[in-house]
Amino acid sequence: MFRCGIAYPRCRWILPLLLLFAIIFDIIAIAAQRGWVEDEDAKSHYANMWEHCRGRNNDWNCKSLMEYSWAQAVAALMIIGLIILIIAFIISCVALCCSLNIPLLPFIGGLLILAVILQIIALIIYPVKFNELIFEGHYDYTWAYGFGWGATILMIGCGILFCCLPRYEDELTGLAKTKYIYTSA
Repeated sequence: MFRCGIAYPRCRWILPLLLLFAIIFDIIAIAAQRGWVEDEDAKSHYANMWEHCRGRNNDWNCKSLMEYSWAQAVAALMIIGLIILIIAFIISCVALCCSLNIPLLPFIGGLLILAVILQIIALIIYPVKFNELIFEGHYDYTWAYGFGWGATILMIGCGILFCCLPRYEDELTGLAKTKYIYTSA
Protein backbone atom coordinates (compact mmCIF):
# COMPACT_ATOMS: atom_id res chain seq x y z
CA MET A 1 0.00 0.00 0.00
CA PHE A 2 1.33 3.42 -0.96
CA ARG A 3 0.40 6.54 1.01
CA CYS A 4 1.55 10.07 0.37
CA GLY A 5 1.07 12.79 2.97
CA ILE A 6 2.77 15.81 4.45
CA ALA A 7 4.70 15.13 7.65
CA TYR A 8 4.64 18.52 9.37
CA PRO A 9 6.83 17.47 12.33
CA ARG A 10 9.72 17.12 9.86
CA CYS A 11 9.49 20.87 9.19
CA ARG A 12 10.80 21.36 12.71
CA TRP A 13 14.18 20.02 11.59
CA ILE A 14 14.23 20.82 7.89
CA LEU A 15 13.64 24.59 8.15
CA PRO A 16 16.63 25.31 10.43
CA LEU A 17 18.72 23.06 8.17
CA LEU A 18 17.68 25.10 5.12
CA LEU A 19 18.59 28.28 6.97
CA LEU A 20 22.00 26.79 7.74
CA PHE A 21 22.50 26.15 4.01
CA ALA A 22 21.48 29.77 3.30
CA ILE A 23 24.11 30.95 5.82
CA ILE A 24 26.76 28.82 4.13
CA PHE A 25 25.77 30.13 0.68
CA ASP A 26 25.89 33.73 1.93
CA ILE A 27 29.33 33.26 3.47
CA ILE A 28 30.60 31.76 0.21
CA ALA A 29 29.22 34.71 -1.77
CA ILE A 30 30.65 37.33 0.59
CA ALA A 31 34.06 35.72 1.06
CA ALA A 32 34.70 34.61 -2.53
CA GLN A 33 38.14 35.75 -3.64
CA ARG A 34 37.73 35.24 -7.35
CA GLY A 35 34.37 35.82 -8.07
CA TRP A 36 31.22 37.72 -8.81
CA VAL A 37 32.08 38.93 -12.30
CA GLU A 38 34.53 37.65 -14.89
CA ASP A 39 35.52 38.92 -18.32
CA GLU A 40 34.15 36.41 -20.84
CA ASP A 41 36.70 36.72 -23.64
CA ALA A 42 40.22 37.05 -22.32
CA LYS A 43 39.74 36.16 -18.66
CA SER A 44 41.82 39.23 -17.95
CA HIS A 45 39.41 41.03 -15.62
CA TYR A 46 37.43 39.77 -12.66
CA ALA A 47 35.72 41.33 -9.67
CA ASN A 48 34.30 40.16 -6.40
CA MET A 49 32.33 42.12 -3.84
CA TRP A 50 35.48 43.77 -2.47
CA GLU A 51 37.87 44.41 -5.39
CA HIS A 52 38.39 44.13 -9.12
CA CYS A 53 41.57 42.80 -10.72
CA ARG A 54 43.14 43.01 -14.18
CA GLY A 55 46.00 41.00 -15.57
CA ARG A 56 47.01 37.54 -16.72
CA ASN A 57 48.18 34.30 -15.11
CA ASN A 58 49.87 35.25 -11.82
CA ASP A 59 50.37 38.94 -12.60
CA TRP A 60 47.22 40.68 -11.32
CA ASN A 61 46.75 44.36 -10.54
CA CYS A 62 43.92 44.64 -8.01
CA LYS A 63 42.07 47.75 -6.89
CA SER A 64 39.59 48.01 -4.06
CA LEU A 65 35.96 48.64 -4.92
CA MET A 66 35.42 50.06 -1.43
CA GLU A 67 36.32 53.53 -2.67
CA TYR A 68 32.92 53.61 -4.40
CA SER A 69 29.84 54.28 -2.30
CA TRP A 70 27.75 51.73 -4.22
CA ALA A 71 30.25 48.96 -3.39
CA GLN A 72 30.20 49.96 0.27
CA ALA A 73 26.41 49.82 0.19
CA VAL A 74 26.46 46.36 -1.43
CA ALA A 75 28.91 45.06 1.18
CA ALA A 76 26.92 46.57 4.04
CA LEU A 77 23.59 45.21 2.78
CA MET A 78 25.00 41.71 2.24
CA ILE A 79 26.66 41.62 5.68
CA ILE A 80 23.59 43.00 7.46
CA GLY A 81 21.47 40.44 5.61
CA LEU A 82 23.83 37.68 6.75
CA ILE A 83 23.68 38.88 10.36
CA ILE A 84 19.87 38.94 10.28
CA LEU A 85 19.92 35.45 8.73
CA ILE A 86 22.17 34.14 11.52
CA ILE A 87 19.85 35.65 14.15
CA ALA A 88 16.83 34.06 12.43
CA PHE A 89 18.65 30.71 12.35
CA ILE A 90 19.41 30.84 16.08
CA ILE A 91 15.83 31.81 16.94
CA SER A 92 14.47 29.07 14.63
CA CYS A 93 16.59 26.46 16.38
CA VAL A 94 15.19 27.62 19.71
CA ALA A 95 11.60 27.86 18.40
CA LEU A 96 11.50 24.57 16.50
CA CYS A 97 14.20 22.22 17.74
CA CYS A 98 14.33 22.77 21.50
CA SER A 99 10.64 23.29 22.18
CA LEU A 100 7.85 24.24 19.85
CA ASN A 101 7.26 27.99 20.23
CA ILE A 102 4.61 28.91 17.66
CA PRO A 103 4.45 32.70 18.39
CA LEU A 104 8.11 33.08 17.33
CA LEU A 105 7.53 31.65 13.84
CA PRO A 106 6.02 34.78 12.22
CA PHE A 107 8.80 36.86 13.81
CA ILE A 108 11.39 34.58 12.19
CA GLY A 109 9.53 34.89 8.88
CA GLY A 110 9.59 38.68 9.19
CA LEU A 111 13.34 38.67 9.89
CA LEU A 112 13.92 36.52 6.82
CA ILE A 113 11.80 38.77 4.60
CA LEU A 114 13.80 41.78 5.85
CA ALA A 115 17.07 39.98 5.04
CA VAL A 116 15.70 39.05 1.60
CA ILE A 117 14.83 42.68 0.83
CA LEU A 118 18.32 43.85 1.84
CA GLN A 119 20.08 41.18 -0.19
CA ILE A 120 17.92 41.62 -3.29
CA ILE A 121 18.76 45.33 -3.24
CA ALA A 122 22.48 44.49 -2.94
CA LEU A 123 22.35 41.83 -5.66
CA ILE A 124 20.66 44.28 -8.05
CA ILE A 125 22.84 47.31 -7.24
CA TYR A 126 26.08 45.41 -7.89
CA PRO A 127 25.59 44.49 -11.58
CA VAL A 128 23.97 47.80 -12.45
CA LYS A 129 26.73 49.93 -10.96
CA PHE A 130 29.49 47.57 -12.10
CA ASN A 131 28.26 47.80 -15.67
CA GLU A 132 28.01 51.60 -15.45
CA LEU A 133 31.45 52.10 -13.97
CA ILE A 134 33.79 49.35 -15.09
CA PHE A 135 32.10 47.78 -18.11
CA GLU A 136 34.51 47.05 -21.00
CA GLY A 137 32.99 44.23 -22.99
CA HIS A 138 30.97 41.19 -22.05
CA TYR A 139 31.06 39.89 -18.47
CA ASP A 140 29.69 36.73 -16.93
CA TYR A 141 28.32 36.60 -13.41
CA THR A 142 29.94 33.61 -11.79
CA TRP A 143 29.23 31.00 -9.16
CA ALA A 144 29.86 33.29 -6.15
CA TYR A 145 27.21 35.75 -7.33
CA GLY A 146 24.95 32.75 -7.89
CA PHE A 147 25.49 31.61 -4.30
CA GLY A 148 24.26 35.04 -3.18
CA TRP A 149 21.06 34.55 -5.17
CA GLY A 150 20.79 30.95 -3.94
CA ALA A 151 20.88 32.10 -0.31
CA THR A 152 18.29 34.77 -1.07
CA ILE A 153 15.94 32.28 -2.74
CA LEU A 154 16.28 29.87 0.21
CA MET A 155 15.43 32.73 2.57
CA ILE A 156 12.33 33.65 0.53
CA GLY A 157 11.01 30.09 0.74
CA CYS A 158 11.80 29.70 4.43
CA GLY A 159 10.31 33.12 5.22
CA ILE A 160 7.02 32.14 3.57
CA LEU A 161 6.98 28.80 5.39
CA PHE A 162 7.70 30.41 8.76
CA CYS A 163 4.82 32.83 8.19
CA CYS A 164 2.43 30.00 7.22
CA LEU A 165 3.38 27.40 9.86
CA PRO A 166 1.37 28.89 12.77
CA ARG A 167 -1.79 27.80 10.95
CA TYR A 168 -0.68 24.18 11.32
CA GLU A 169 0.12 24.09 15.05
CA ASP A 170 -1.66 20.76 15.65
CA GLU A 171 0.10 19.16 12.71
CA LEU A 172 3.49 20.42 13.93
CA THR A 173 2.97 19.06 17.42
CA GLY A 174 1.77 15.71 16.06
CA LEU A 175 -1.70 16.02 17.61
CA ALA A 176 -3.61 16.09 14.32
CA LYS A 177 -4.41 12.98 12.35
CA THR A 178 -2.36 12.65 9.17
CA LYS A 179 -4.31 13.60 6.06
CA TYR A 180 -3.19 11.58 3.08
CA ILE A 181 -3.08 13.18 -0.30
CA TYR A 182 -3.16 9.86 -2.11
CA THR A 183 -4.03 6.36 -0.96
CA SER A 184 -4.17 3.18 -2.96
CA ALA A 185 -6.06 0.16 -1.79
